[in-house]
Amino acid sequence: MSDDLKITNISIRNYKSLYDISFEPGNVNVLIGANGSGKTTVLEAIGTLSAAMTDRVNSNSLQRKGIRLSASQLYKSKFLDIKKEPVTVDFQLGWQKNAHDYQYNVHLTVPTDDNSWKYHTESALKDGKTVFGRSNRSKKQMNNKIGYFTVAEALAYDEFISAAKYISDYAIYQPDTLTLRGTVPDPTQVSPIGLNGGRLAEAMDELIKVRDGDLMLGSLDMSDVLELIEWASDFHVGKPKKNTLNPGVPASSRVIEFQDRYLKDTALFTGYDASEGALYVLFMLCIAMHPGTPKMFGIDSFDHAMNPRLAKRITQVFSKSILDHGKTVFMTTHNPLVLDGLDLADERVRLFVTDRDENGHIIMNRILVSEELIRTGQSLSRLWINGYLGGVPELL
Repeated sequence: MSDDLKITNISIRNYKSLYDISFEPGNVNVLIGANGSGKTTVLEAIGTLSAAMTDRVNSNSLQRKGIRLSASQLYKSKFLDIKKEPVTVDFQLGWQKNAHDYQYNVHLTVPTDDNSWKYHTESALKDGKTVFGRSNRSKKQMNNKIGYFTVAEALAYDEFISAAKYISDYAIYQPDTLTLRGTVPDPTQVSPIGLNGGRLAEAMDELIKVRDGDLMLGSLDMSDVLELIEWASDFHVGKPKKNTLNPGVPASSRVIEFQDRYLKDTALFTGYDASEGALYVLFMLCIAMHPGTPKMFGIDSFDHAMNPRLAKRITQVFSKSILDHGKTVFMTTHNPLVLDGLDLADERVRLFVTDRDENGHIIMNRILVSEELIRTGQSLSRLWINGYLGGVPELL
């Protein structure tokens, strides 16, 4: 990770269906579970924590992070078994750096009169001792709609600043085919790649380099990338041309051009005509390797548009790129083959299953590969399908 920063714990209370969860993430965190089991909500809760730690929480900051905007009253847990409605939505983040333990706590009240969340209390600790703290009862009046983590003088140390930088740009990516093809604008256009896949060609153009005589996409040899796109013999980024793109198709200033190994060399075509799976592969590689993408981010439905075997292989390559570039990802999947691409023997790679208890509260457990599971002789994908890992619906 960046400057040996390691996130050690994330706790969430009273946020939507997450009444009380706590987990210890790695660098690659995969969430599985039935539909409606809270996977996306976990990603959004981390995004809300990131917004609180960065500056402020309101509709604009949440939308920039790819979070669905809910009615104010729905941000807080409202389970039938809760006798007294909670006052705040609570978050806690722990990290380690230079052999010290750090913690950030924030308690927020959801909007009532406008779309701005209010800071009920906020604090930061080092090795269990409070370095900064504020509350709505503090004698020194502070703007209760602004987070003070990045501006408090007491937190102007590298250990706190580096954590803020690592987490502040967190966003949830959810690419879609039309945006990847460049035919519709990205509704959340951030640099270098939009949350729905906008500017993919431009981001790739910045990654394609010649190093020691070899053509590279980021840290990957181009030949290794082409193995993931089986039908392609080559691709590059250039300006749109009349002979590769119909004039009636909207296009950005840069497009991806592919060469199909089974077609003549002159038969180039753009991402508009290419397999959508190829575009998703390139998108995943770019957000993992591009130095301008967030150090910490989420991906909802990682396996979208990929053949199961491709999903397994891209999981392997993507995970290695995340680890090599010191990033942290939280991603959801419904494809069992994604699990077979995970090296769970590496402590930095972790698998979690989400489910609901008898009261409807989301529970989240880490899956460890026990000796009992190993003795079954089954792959992780088969174990999941057969119900050994949990996170499958009770369907007849």
